[in-house]
Amino acid sequence: MTDPRLLSLLHFADSAFPTGGYAHSFGLETYCQAGLVRGREDLERFLEAMIEGSAGPCDATAAVSALRAAACEDLRTCREVDETLEAMKPVKEFREASRQMGRQTLRVAAALTGETRLVRYAADVDKALAPGHHAVAYGLAAAALGWEPQVAATAYLYSTTALLIGAALRLLSMGQMEGQRALWALHPVIERVAREAAARDAADLWSFAPGIEIAGIRHAALEMRLFRS
Repeated sequence: MTDPRLLSLLHFADSAFPTGGYAHSFGLETYCQAGLVRGREDLERFLEAMIEGSAGPCDATAAVSALRAAACEDLRTCREVDETLEAMKPVKEFREASRQMGRQTLRVAAALTGETRLVRYAADVDKALAPGHHAVAYGLAAAALGWEPQVAATAYLYSTTALLIGAALRLLSMGQMEGQRALWALHPVIERVAREAAARDAADLWSFAPGIEIAGIRHAALEMRLFRS
C-alpha cells in the first residue's frame, strides 16, 4: 500500500470531495416516501439494483472508457462517451445531477493538478461543447492521476454507493452502524461489477433500471422533497 497514487484515489473517492452529490438521492427519496425502502435490507436491494443495472454497466464503464481514451490523448472519444451518456439518461433530474457533478469534478481536478487534458475538457464543458457527465470527468481525472481501470471503476462505484447511503441516513430511521453494515455487505457486489466494467469497451455501455428511473420521474411531483433528485 505504498503506491503514491493511493492518496489521490482516496482524495477523489472521499465523500467530502465537492461534487454536490449530497443534494441528490437518484430516486431513493421516492422509494422511501412510497414505503418501498424502510430499512437496511431494503436499502441494500435498492443499491444492488442501481449498481448492477445502471452505475456499473453504464457509468463505471463510461469512466473506464474515458480513462483509456484520455490516456491516449483521445479527447474525441471522451466526448463521444459523454454524448452517449447524455442519450442514455432519460430522467431529467438524473441527467442534470450527473452533469453538475461532472462539472464540479472537472473544475476541482483541473485546479488541483493543472493537467492539460482536464483543463481543456473543463473549458469545453463550460462552453457547452460537451455535456461533462460525472463518469467521464472521473475517468479523465483517473487518467491524469494514473489509476488502473479496475481501480477507477471500484472507486467510482464505492463513492456512488457511499453517497446514497448518506442520503438514506437522512431519509430513514437508520443509524450510522446500519449504514456501515449496508456498505460493507455491498463490497463484493462493487468489486465484481467494477471488474466487469473494466472488461468492457465503450461500445458496450448499457443500462436497465426501469424502477429507479420511474422513481426519478415521480420525484419531481413529490409534495415534500429533501433532495433535488
